[in-house]
Amino acid sequence: MNASILRSSFERRTILIGTVQGGIGLLLAARMGYLAIAENEKYRLESESNRVNLSLIPPRRGWILDRDGAPLASNRADFRVDIIPDRLADPEGTIDKLGELLSLEPTRIADIKDKISESRGFQPVEVASGLDYEQFAAISVRLPDLQGVVPQRGFSRYYPTASSVGHLIGYVGPASAEEFEKDPNPLLITPGYKIGKDGLEKQFEKELRGIPGARRVEVTASGRIVRDLETREDIQGDPVRLTIDGPLQDYAARRIGLESGSVVVMDCRSGDLLCMASMPSFDPNSFSDGIGSVEYAMLRDDERVPLRNKVLKGLYPPGSTVKPMVSMALMQQGIDPNETVYCGGGLRVGNRVFGCWNRRGHGAVDMAKGIYQSCDVYFYAMAQRVGMDPIAAMARRCGMGQEFPLPVTSQFYGTVPDPEWKMKKWGREWQTFDTVNATIGQGYMLSSPLQLAVMASRLATGRHVMPRLTLDTSPRGFDNIDFPAEQVEYVRQAMSDVVNGPGTAGRARLPIDGVQLAGKTGTAQVVSLSISNGKSGPWKYRDHGLFIFFAPYDNPRYAGAVVIEHGGGSGAAYPIARDVMTFLFDPAKGMEALSALEAQWGGTAQQRLDARYAAYAAERGAAVSRPPRRDEEIFDRVEAEARVAAAQSQAIADDVIAPRPEANPSGTPPPSAPVEPAVPDEPSVGVPGEAAPVASPSPLTDGGTAQ
Repeated sequence: MNASILRSSFERRTILIGTVQGGIGLLLAARMGYLAIAENEKYRLESESNRVNLSLIPPRRGWILDRDGAPLASNRADFRVDIIPDRLADPEGTIDKLGELLSLEPTRIADIKDKISESRGFQPVEVASGLDYEQFAAISVRLPDLQGVVPQRGFSRYYPTASSVGHLIGYVGPASAEEFEKDPNPLLITPGYKIGKDGLEKQFEKELRGIPGARRVEVTASGRIVRDLETREDIQGDPVRLTIDGPLQDYAARRIGLESGSVVVMDCRSGDLLCMASMPSFDPNSFSDGIGSVEYAMLRDDERVPLRNKVLKGLYPPGSTVKPMVSMALMQQGIDPNETVYCGGGLRVGNRVFGCWNRRGHGAVDMAKGIYQSCDVYFYAMAQRVGMDPIAAMARRCGMGQEFPLPVTSQFYGTVPDPEWKMKKWGREWQTFDTVNATIGQGYMLSSPLQLAVMASRLATGRHVMPRLTLDTSPRGFDNIDFPAEQVEYVRQAMSDVVNGPGTAGRARLPIDGVQLAGKTGTAQVVSLSISNGKSGPWKYRDHGLFIFFAPYDNPRYAGAVVIEHGGGSGAAYPIARDVMTFLFDPAKGMEALSALEAQWGGTAQQRLDARYAAYAAERGAAVSRPPRRDEEIFDRVEAEARVAAAQSQAIADDVIAPRPEANPSGTPPPSAPVEPAVPDEPSVGVPGEAAPVASPSPLTDGGTAQ
C-alpha cells in the first residue's frame, strides 16, 4: 500500500459517489421539472381549490302560466336554511339550536330529525324557508358554531292560488336518493334546489329547470369567506303556457265547496282545457316546503281523498249522461227518433224487472223525451233492438274509454264494455241485462270526468274535438266530422230541453239573457239497494251526481262535466255547472253567487283547509305517524286506492240497477213548454223478482235478443 494506490482508490470511490449523487440529482431535477411543467395545471387547480370555493347557484324555475299569461306557479325571493347531514358534528344539538333561533314548532323539529336520520348524508334537508332577514342574519353570524348549516338567499316556488291548482300543477321537492342515482347531477344535491315531483311540475321538468349559475369565493383554511371573486348568474327555465283559464280554475275549485268532486270545462272550438279542478285538494306550497307529519296525516285520513286527482284518476259510472250518446248510436242504426215506446214505470227483461226512475211511468216516449225526461224504459227497449256493439263503438267515438295525448303523468281511461271485453275480462257471455245496465251508464261502464267533458264537446259540435293543455300544441281533430248535422241538432235540442224545457235540470238555467245552457243529468249507483238507498246513510254509499253540459245551446262554445262523488244524485252537480258557466259569461254574477255560499261554508277553500289543519293539529299534535320518505310511496298508495274505488261500482254489475230520481221538482218549465206531471223526490224502483208496471205489449217492450 503506497500513496499512489491510496490516491487511485480514493479517486475511484469519489467518482462512484459523485456519479450516484449526480444521478439522484438528475432524478430529482427531472421529477421537479415534471411536477412543475407536465402537472402544473393539476397542482395549480388543487392549490386554487384550497384558496377558492366554487358553489352552484340553483337556477330559478320557469313559470307556469295560464292562457292570459298570469302565473299559476311562480318564484319569490326567499331566505332559507338547509342542513347537510354529513357535515353535522352534533345533529341533535344543532337542530335544537336552529329550532330556538327560528322559533320552530316541536312537531317541525321532530320532522327534521326524522328526515336527517333517514336521508343520505350528502342530501340536503330543508329546515325552514320564507325567513325574514333578521332570522337569516341570526343564523349567518353563528355559522362557526353551526357546522353543516347552510343559510342562503335564493328563490322558492310559489303557487298563488294554492289548493285550487294542487292536482293540476303538482309541486316541487328535493331530489330523492333514487332520483340522484338515476341522474347524478351535482345540481340535484345543491342545498335549496328542488325538482318537479308531481303534475305539470314533473312533466315539464326539463323545460322548467333552467341552467345553474356559479359563485367563486376566496376562503381561509378553516373555510371562512374572505371575498367574492366571480359570480356567473343562473339562467331561468323556460315558461310553460297552459290553456287553463286561471280565474275560472280558481272559481270552479272554490265552487265545489264542501263536496268532493271535479269540474272540467273545454273550449269546443279549439279543444282547450279551460278548467281541470279537483277538490278537496292540498296546498302545493306545503308539499314544496316539506310537508309535516300532522298535515300529511290529515290528508291521508280524509275519506274524501284530497291527494287523488279526480279529473284524471276518478272513474265513475256515467249514469244517464250517456243517453244522448246512446241516442246517436240508435239513430246511426236506423232508429227513427219519432218512434215511441210506452213507459209504464218498468220493463221486464227475461225474468228480471228493470224499473224506470219514475215508477209511475212517462207514457209514450220518443227519443227527445227519453233524453230530457231521462226515461230509462225507452233506452232499455231500444238498446236491446240494436245490441251493445254499436253503442260501445259510439261511446269510443265520443271519447269514452280513451286515453288522450296530454302532458300528464298518468290518466285512467275507464271501461266501455262489450261482449268481447266481458269474455276476455271475466270469461263469461254477454247477457241481455248487461246491455240494459250499460245503456243507462251503469254495469261495467266507467268513465273519467275528462272523458265526459270530451263527450259533451263532441255531442255539441259533431266534430272530433281533442283536448289540449298547452298553447304550443296545435288543435287536432276538428277536420273530422263524427256525426250528421241533423242528428247533432236533434240531440242538442233535446239536451237544451233538459235545462230550458220540461226536463230534469230546470234549476241549471243561466241567469244571463240570451245564453242558454244545455246538458244532461246523471245519477250513478255505487252500491246495491240492500246496502243504501243512495241518498242517506254513510257518505261512501251515496250515489254519485253527474252533469254534462255545453253553452250557448244554439252555437256551442264551451262544454264540460261536473262529477260530485257520493253527492246523493245529479242535484248536487248541475247547480255547480250553472254557477261555473255563469262566471264564464258574467264574472260579477258568478262571484256574487259564490260569495254568498262561501259565507255559509266558512270561507274560501284555502281558508277552510287552513282552519281544518289548525283544528287537526290541536287535537292530535305530534301523535301521528310521519309521512313516507319517498314521494313515490304516496303516489302508489293514492293510485291503488283509486283503482279499488273504481272497482266498487262494478261490483254490482250483475245486479238489476235501480235508477235513482232524476227529476228536479223545483225546476219550473217556461210557460210555453208542456208541463210534465210532478214526481216524488224518491219514487220506488224495481228490484229483482218484484212485479212492476210494464210497458204495453208491443215489439219494443218484449225483450229482444242480447248481443
